[in-house]
This record gives sequence, C-alpha cells and structure tokens, in this order.
Amino acid sequence: MRTIDWVDGAIELIDQTLLPHRLEVRRVTELPELIDDIQRLAVRGAPALGVAGAMGVALIAAAVEAANGDEELDRDEVRRQAALLREARPTAVNLSWGVDRALTKLDRGTAAVLDEALTIRDEDIAACVSMGLRGADLTRELTGKDRVRVMTICNTGSLATVERGTALGVIQTLLEQGSLEEAFPLETRPLLQGARLTAWELQRMEAPFRLIIDSAGPFLLSRGIADAVFIGADRIAANGDSANKIGSFSLALAAKHAGVPFIVVAPESTVDMSTASGAAIEIEDRGSAEVTGFGGTRTAPEGIGTVNPAFDVTPHELITAIVTERRVILPGSGQTLSGVPFEPLRS
Repeated sequence: MRTIDWVDGAIELIDQTLLPHRLEVRRVTELPELIDDIQRLAVRGAPALGVAGAMGVALIAAAVEAANGDEELDRDEVRRQAALLREARPTAVNLSWGVDRALTKLDRGTAAVLDEALTIRDEDIAACVSMGLRGADLTRELTGKDRVRVMTICNTGSLATVERGTALGVIQTLLEQGSLEEAFPLETRPLLQGARLTAWELQRMEAPFRLIIDSAGPFLLSRGIADAVFIGADRIAANGDSANKIGSFSLALAAKHAGVPFIVVAPESTVDMSTASGAAIEIEDRGSAEVTGFGGTRTAPEGIGTVNPAFDVTPHELITAIVTERRVILPGSGQTLSGVPFEPLRS
C-alpha cells in the first residue's frame, strides 16, 4: 500500500492521524482539503510532502482548467493557488520543492504537470530502495558488526514517503538482510509519531523492537543499548546542519558522548543548498494544544503558556554520516555536501 498516490483524477492518501487504531485512505479532490491534511499531519514526512506538493499542483491545474472550460489554462491562477500550498508547512523543504518542480511544467499544460508529479512519486520509491542499501552497508561498516541494534525517532518509514522510507527504510533493509538484532523507536512527543506510526510499521514488518520514551533515549545510549542512531531530515542546510523532529539534537549529543554513529537518512531533495546553515532554517511552532493536552483530554492547567517547536537542528559536526540515494557524506569527518560527488542509484 502506498502512503500517497494519484488515482482516477484525485490524490489518495493514508490518514495518519487515525493510526494505529484505524487504517483509512482519504480521497482528496480540492486544494483546501489537501492543505488541511498537510497542516493536521494526515500526510507528513518530508518525501511524502514533496509528492503531495507536486500532486497538489496537478490537482490545482486540473480544477482551474475545468473551471475555464474551453479557454486557455489560467497559469497565473494556478501559481497563485500553488503559493498557498507551498506555505502550508515552512520547515520541510520538500513541500516547496515538489510544488516548484511541478510548476516548471505548467507552460506545457495540465497533463505535463501531472506527468511530473508521477515522476516525482516514482523517483521517491527508487530513492528509498537506494538509501536502504547504502545505509545498511554503511551501518555494518561503521559498527563492525553483522547484526546491529539501532535507535530512531519520529516516523521515517513508508508513511513518511511513498513506500519503504528513509531512516526506517534502512532498518527494513537491515531486517531483510538478516542484520537487524533489534530496533528502539522513541515515542516522539508530543504527537507520538514513534509510538503510533513507527511501532505500527515495525510490527507490520515483523521486526524485533521495543518502544521507549523520548527522555530515556540519551541515557540508554550511554548504557550501550544501541550500536547506531538513525534519523530522517526535513531540511539539510548547505553546511550539513539537519532539521528533524524535536528530540533529534538530544540524541546526537548522547550519541557523541557514547561513541555511537549518528546517521541522517534523507533524499537529495531534502538538501537545500540555498540555506547556508541550520541557523537560517525556520522552525515551526505548532502552538499550545499539542502540549497542554492529548486525545481531547487536557493534561495541563488552564491559561499557561507553551513553547512547542516541531523540529530542532543538529549541527553538522555531530553527524557521523548523511545518507542519500546518490551518496554518503561524512560531515563529522570534515566532508561537505559540495565536495562529495553523486553516484548512480542502487537497486
């Protein structure tokens, strides 16, 4: 099952807010629906947002074309609506990347926009396979072990992409190759993407794993529970600084203390060479409701203030490796994104 796809003129996506209790596929036919689904995290994960952005432009172009009848496609109107989609979530660069890439085909018509969106979908599937293979080989090389124990945060599996995943895709590849001893997903407060989504995916792939609370991760790393830490990324700056789910920075510090490889796994589309460093990455604050309560039940006193960053930024010097579908960069060893050439996809 694909997390997001184009089916008979509409976007179909798994509503991730309902997992793990109910698996439901939503059919999205209008832009306001898609923007709402992105903002309420029905669809999430940097690569999946890239696909959603591109398919959203195809949805917009088809609607504008239908509204204009026999008249020429109003490209300015498509771009105006696409700008609304582009800004639906600010931190993940893939959303704007997917929108912008689909818009490059707008002058060739609606069909060309859709073809580009489907190409982005297919490229994401191939990229996840390649990242899994590169990441699995690198993990065995860095740890010197044939069977490894790994820790991860948030959800970076097929639910964050189209199929397989980024960081969790590496874990799946290790499992398929007989190299996974155990996985340790963090619950990922405040929305519990690790507990709700990653645990659900690991269970479905029949992987050995145990769920742990976020605040236990750094301590358990110091006690040797894992051989490596995998995270995804929502934006990688030109210097290698990486934005990911809040809690990633704490794991990077703990991994450095424990001497454990800290590995970022993300597609090349997540690399933003126009952002010089992590200091320039806008960090989304998702407001008070996620912190003061959960599942409709208030857990904090009325009237209190909150700070709720959805992401943090791990400095490049704390990152052992960045794995993409085309290369492996070692920022902790002084390698730079601009200094490591691309390689062919692996399959």
